[in-house]
This record gives sequence, structure tokens and C-alpha cells, in this order.
Amino acid sequence: MKKLVIFFSCVACVLLPVDVHGQQQEKKKIEKIDDLPRHTYKVSGTLTELITDENVFGPFAAEVRANIEKDLETYEITDKTTLKDFYGVFVNLDMLAGNYDAALEGVVLIRELEDKPTDKLTTNLIEESIIRARIDVETKTADQRSFVQYLTDAVGALSWEVVQDRIEAMKGDLDMFSRNILLGMIQSQYEPGVEQSHQISNEIAFELINARYLIEMVLPLKEQILEVFDAHITASSVVKVDIWEERSVNLFGVPNLTPVIVAVWDTGVDIDVFPDRLFVNTQERINGKDDDGNGYIDDVHGVAYTLDMDKTAEIIYPIAHPERLPEMKEMVKALNDIQAAMDTKEAAALKQRLAEMNPEDVKPLIEEVVEFALYIHGTYTAGLVVEDNPYARILVARLTDDCHMIPGPETIEKAKKRAKMCQEIIDYFKTNNVRVVNMSWTGTLRSRESNLEVNAIGADSEERAKLAREMFDIERNALFDAMKNAPEILFVTSAGNENDDIAFEDHYPNAFDLPNLLVVGAVDQAGDETSFTSFGATVDVYANGFEVESSIPGGEKLPASGTSASSPIAANLATKLLAVKPSLTPDEVIRLIKDGADPNENGRRLINPRRSVEMLGS
Repeated sequence: MKKLVIFFSCVACVLLPVDVHGQQQEKKKIEKIDDLPRHTYKVSGTLTELITDENVFGPFAAEVRANIEKDLETYEITDKTTLKDFYGVFVNLDMLAGNYDAALEGVVLIRELEDKPTDKLTTNLIEESIIRARIDVETKTADQRSFVQYLTDAVGALSWEVVQDRIEAMKGDLDMFSRNILLGMIQSQYEPGVEQSHQISNEIAFELINARYLIEMVLPLKEQILEVFDAHITASSVVKVDIWEERSVNLFGVPNLTPVIVAVWDTGVDIDVFPDRLFVNTQERINGKDDDGNGYIDDVHGVAYTLDMDKTAEIIYPIAHPERLPEMKEMVKALNDIQAAMDTKEAAALKQRLAEMNPEDVKPLIEEVVEFALYIHGTYTAGLVVEDNPYARILVARLTDDCHMIPGPETIEKAKKRAKMCQEIIDYFKTNNVRVVNMSWTGTLRSRESNLEVNAIGADSEERAKLAREMFDIERNALFDAMKNAPEILFVTSAGNENDDIAFEDHYPNAFDLPNLLVVGAVDQAGDETSFTSFGATVDVYANGFEVESSIPGGEKLPASGTSASSPIAANLATKLLAVKPSLTPDEVIRLIKDGADPNENGRRLINPRRSVEMLGS
């Protein structure tokens, strides 16, 4: 949520370098994120100046381009996401420089690296239309009529049933962006650290280049793009077939099944929403004391940890201004409406507010939205975990994430506390006979590096990479060992929403190879893979992760998208299987889920709860 939105990217062929004797030089193969070279760029002024002043941007862009070209000459990079990032920079720079033929080559080639059907169809629609319009008029100022015609033809040629959700999301993204919002995000998240360190990494450099591209090339055409998208959405809107209802299983009314304790390891749960489906520690009372002597106070329905990984009795994520919750719920509804291209009064009000925003207004808005998202996240996943299952018993395990655009600095001490917390929580699961755990979250190496950079820690990118790896491994290894040493518990986790290869990026826990772990990616209501879901060899199955409705604190319902939804839907199935047959082992539950799944045309296994439950009787 704290990255700049990158609307467009592209790729090109990587040629082997040739030495002076005409022999191909052998490249060093890049197989994991640690092997990628890190670069550091000196910044003498502000990032706003770097983006908006051509005299400052030009030398910076040339340096970034030279480093990427050298990396491609030196290394064999097989990770498609990395290649798309690299060549996306080239295309942005080519378009900014008016090198449209070179940019068009990249736009065409990107589709060769896109694996997801929707992305293969929709990637680069706007870039290609801008390029073709500018080639037509042979000027750096786009002929708007020509651009509109190219974009209209490109969108009209697509299979609307396949691309509708993606076009609506692209329209929603563009609806919310402006020059001031882009600059406000950069000033809020990156400028304070740069003021201290006077440097940026490759990752931020790429985002700055993309921001200049959006400001210079896309935002001037914003109204035209929105009109084209709007016209097609209005004229061609279809309701995609929902495959999930006929696959569902409802255990209400089914007698004599076994209650199953399922842990929701998340940002906390509003337990009042699920009064009859809670784990109860009968040895504990809500009295401010540790009645059962297990190290936790008031752990009647589970445990909780603060942002500093200290134990607390507060079982739901704390929010600074609870009196603003009604307003925040309305804003989140507006965000969802905009993403779905819905013309509601809430969406109109938010778009008007965004249009009037100054850069300094961006930080408080984003932090408030993120805080609210964290506040509702655990209750939302809990609602999906227990849906249609009166035998599920929620044990809450609250973790706490930072809602600030510049989160507190990570340290080795924090990493050790986080590792200790993970071990303690899993020990608690074992003690209390938890059978299934849902973990709709991931830890990433990149996030550790980013944290160090925005907090101006480390001499350069290479030093930050080493320190981030040290901290990451402390947490990763502790979590891996704790999960491995709980073979009786089935852990279910989300693939992540980064649209990347989780093995290459070395995420946790979704990159773990454990027999008691199920990793779940996201498809939409029709079973088509979402554009955001991460992927890789460890992703076992896919479930619905698109505009899935569930409970939020207070008991209201809210639709949301992400692998945070698909994971608890799979955990829900696992819990139902155990309710029907409690003697199942985690390995047997995973096998039932996998064997009952239906492969789609791209080989992704889509869970089929009804078939998996029916297999118990076969």
C-alpha cells in the first residue's frame, strides 16, 4: 500500500554480450534476490526537484540506465518480474526522451513475458496508444484525437469478459492519482530519509522515474483515458459467472460433527462479531491477571502482541481515533467503489477530495486509511474462516503492523523479539490443540531493506542488503523451525499480493517447503487468476480473492480483494474437513484439498470444497 502505483511496465530481449574476439561472455546467473546487484544514487537536492527539473533528472536517468544496461550485460537474469522492472525503466525513459520506436519494441515484447492471461491482454494499452499517436504526428506533444482513437480501438478489440475487472481497476487507479498525490507520496515516504542520507536505492530510483513518466505522459491525458474506459465499461459491462456458490459447503444443520479450534493469526479480531464461535480458555478470567500462569493476561480467547512485540491483553488492533470509524468506513467503501468503476456518491465525494489535495495532505490520509485497513483485517479474515461452519472455534493471535508511511526502524533486537514472539505463539497453538492456523500475511526481504532506507540506516544499498538479510533470516528461521516442530497443525497462508515469484524474492512463510503448510493464491469469481496474486512453485491451490465480502468490526460487511481473502477461504475448507473427520492429519487435509481441486486452463488448481468433502466418503 505504501509503494507508488506502477500502471505500466514492459520487457525486451536480453542479448548476450560479445567480447572483442566475437565470443559470447559467460554471465553470472541470478537465481535469488540476494544475487541482484544493488546500486546507490547520490541526491544533492530534493526528490521533488529530481523529478520535476529536467536538468537534474537527465543525468540521474542516464546513470540509472547505464547501471541497468551493465547489469544485463553482466548477469543472466531469469526472474521475469525483475526483467519487467528493468525494461519498464527503459520504456519510460525512451518515451520521455521521444524515442518512440525503441519504446514500442519494448511494449510489444512485454507480452512475451506476461504469464497471466489478463495481463497479457491489458499490459501497455495506454503506452502503446500514446506511442502510436506520437509517432503519427512526429512530435513530443500527443495528438489527443489520434491517441483516443488508438486507445478506443485497443480496448474494443479485447475480450471484455476476460479484461473487464482489470480495465475497471486501471480506471480506478487513474481516477485517484494526480500530480500532487504522486509528489505527496514521495515527499512523505522518501524525502525525510534522503534529507539525512542524500542517497537512494535502485528501487526508489525506479519509482521516481515512473512518477515522472506518469506526470509528464499520462496525467495530461487523464480525462481522455477515463472517458475511453468509461464508455467501454458502460457499453460492454458483463457479469462474470460466479463458480464458487455451486462449490460451497454449509455445515449448518449437519449434526454430530466435531468442533475444531482454528487460529486467526492476524491483526486481531472483534470477538463480539462471533460470540458463539470462539475458543475459550476456561482457566482464565477477564480480570487483569494471569489466572492460569501461562504468561498471558486475560487470554480467554487468545493472545496479542504490540508493535514492539510485547504481550498485551488488547485482542484487537488499537486505533487512534475510534470516533472517526464511521467516516473511515465510508472512505473505504468509496475506495472500493472507485476500484470497481462504480459511480456512487461516496466515490464522487472522494474523487473530489483527492482532486483538491495538496502534497502535504497525502500523508495523514494514507496513514489513516492504512490504520483502518489494519484494524479491520483480522476480523475480515476471521469471518471467512468460520463462514457456514458452526463447528469452528476462533482462537485469536494478534500481531501488530505499523501504519505510518515511515515505520519505526528495524533492528537486530526487534528481529530477535519477533522471532521469539513467533515461537511463543506457535507454542500457544500447540498447548491449546489448534488444528488449523490462517496467516494472511507475509514477511519480505525487500520490506526490510526499504525500512532501513527510509530510516536512513546504512552507508549504502549493499550495506543495507546485508543488514536486512541478517534480520530477515533471524525471523525466517525461527518461524520455519516453529512451524516444522508443530507437525500436528495445518498452517494456511496467502501467496501475497506483489505479483512476483515468492521463491526468488524469498518471502516467508509462503516460500517455505513444509508438509503442514498450504499456500493459497487468488483468482476471481470466474476462476481467472488475479493480476495481483504472487506465484511460484510453493503455491499449492487458488481460491476466490476478488471482491469477497466478509465481516468487519461491528458486524458490518465489506467486500475486499487480495490473497488475504483466498487464504482464509482455504482455511475454512480445511476446518470443515476436520469437523467431518477429526482424525485427519495436516498432510491428509492438504491432499484432500489438492485432489478435490479443479485445474483451470492455465494449470492453476482451484479449490472445490464440495468435492473435497465428498471425497471423505469415498
